[in-house]
Amino acid sequence: MQLGWELKRLRDKAGFTLAEAVDGLTFSPSKLHRVENGLTGLKTAAELRTLLDRYGVEDEDDVDFLMQVHRDSLNRGWWSIYRSVLPSGMGMYIGLESGARTSRTWQPNVVFGLLQTERYARELFQAAKPVEETTTEFVERHIQIRSERKKALTRRDNPLELWVIQDEASLRRVVGGPDVMREQYEEIRILAQLDNVTVQILPMVTATYRTGANFNLWEFGGPLPAVVQTDAIDGSDISDKETTIWSFSRRFEALRAGALAPGETPAFLQQLAREI
Repeated sequence: MQLGWELKRLRDKAGFTLAEAVDGLTFSPSKLHRVENGLTGLKTAAELRTLLDRYGVEDEDDVDFLMQVHRDSLNRGWWSIYRSVLPSGMGMYIGLESGARTSRTWQPNVVFGLLQTERYARELFQAAKPVEETTTEFVERHIQIRSERKKALTRRDNPLELWVIQDEASLRRVVGGPDVMREQYEEIRILAQLDNVTVQILPMVTATYRTGANFNLWEFGGPLPAVVQTDAIDGSDISDKETTIWSFSRRFEALRAGALAPGETPAFLQQLAREI
C-alpha cells in the first residue's frame, strides 16, 4: 500500500496517465492501477526501476528508499499460513489492521474482534457452522487468527491504538450463555485498562445518532492515507477516498459524543454481568 501510494504520487507529479505510464512496458494500466491501490505488488525490482526512470526519479536516496519499500512489500505476513481458510478480502483486512497505528471502530452487532475472548469467538463460529457449512478446521483456524490479531494490542513495539464504541445491544446479545458473556465483559474491562485501548458504550436508551453498519477507520502515519473499512453481507469494502474518510470520521465523532465516557465503561460492564 505504501509503495502504491508513493508511485501514484510520483506519476501524478510527472503528469502521466495510467496508460502513458505503462506505454511500452510489460504490464497493463489495470495492473498499475491495482499496484497504486495496494491490491497487488510489483514482482521484480526491475519493474519498479523502470517506472522510477519514467517518472524522472534520479535521487539515489529516493530510489533506495522505494527499493527497500518494495523488498518489504514482498514479505508475507503471519496470516499467509491461513490463506486456505481466509474469505476473499480478509487477507487485506488483516494486513491493514496489522500495519495500522490507530483504529477507530464502531461495532453495533457483536463484540469487536480484537476484544473477544476465545470462548466467545468459538461460540460465534460454532453457531454459524451448520448454516454456513464450515468445517471444524475452519472454526479452529479462525480462532487462531483472531488470537494472533489480538496481539496487536499488547505488542512491545508500537501497539495498536484502539478506540472502540460498542452499542449496548451488541453486549446484551447472548453468545454461548451467561458464563461466556460474564467472562467477555471482564475481558473488555481488562483490555480497556491498557493505555492504548479506549472502549465506550452507547446505551440503548440514549436518543442519539446511530448507524447499523460497523466500520473501522485505520491511520498509518507518514505519507500513507487513512483507510475506512465497512462490512457487507457479501464481503468487505475498503476505501481511502478523502470524502469517504471525512464522512466516516464525522460518523465516529457523532457516535463518540453520544456514548458514555470511557471512565463509565467498567461500571456499565459490571451492571451487565449482574443482570445476565
